[in-house]
Amino acid sequence: MPRSPARERSGRLGCRSSTHVFVESVTPRATPLPRPVFRPVRAVVQDTTRAATVDRMAGKGTPATALLDKHGIEHRVHHYDHDPRAESFGLEAAEALGQDPDRVFKTLVADVDGELAVGIVPVTGQLDLKALAAARGGKKAKMADMAAAERATGYVAGGISPLGQKKRLPVVIDSSATGFDTIYCSAGRRGLEIEVAPGDLVRLLDARVAGISA
Repeated sequence: MPRSPARERSGRLGCRSSTHVFVESVTPRATPLPRPVFRPVRAVVQDTTRAATVDRMAGKGTPATALLDKHGIEHRVHHYDHDPRAESFGLEAAEALGQDPDRVFKTLVADVDGELAVGIVPVTGQLDLKALAAARGGKKAKMADMAAAERATGYVAGGISPLGQKKRLPVVIDSSATGFDTIYCSAGRRGLEIEVAPGDLVRLLDARVAGISA
């Protein structure tokens, strides 16, 4: 008796061997990435006897540089190897950076009629106390006590910056600063200088400009 097509198909299916292939899914183990190493990026500004560098490392910031960054004022920070035996920190900075000393300014704190004020003059000159008093509308001026200057500014003598002071003091900048596109002043640490346009410095400090260098 001939098989029905349905039974024939069923029989064929019943005889067919079933082969199962198991494929194991293997996920490759991720190779751990090496930890990034952060190093300061230093660019040589000028080849001098002591290499002056621009130090862009965030950890090197000071209240002075933070203030400039906050207000978006263009500036450069220059680092040099400070010698504590130097007789004049200002002249040392000018020599180390290879700059005209008349373009490098020092920040001096004076007492004008019992109130502290800041005079910014070239490192080649001296602060004319009589002229400073006149610029401040006072009668008499004398150099401030070092400890009082450090307490008011929050900086150590030899590294006092006109920017980012603990107590904002009135500032007078010598008129010779306006003769340069940029000038140098302390960044708030010995061996660290800020290069900035004098006009920006005057505006940020709300400073007066007068001939106060002797």
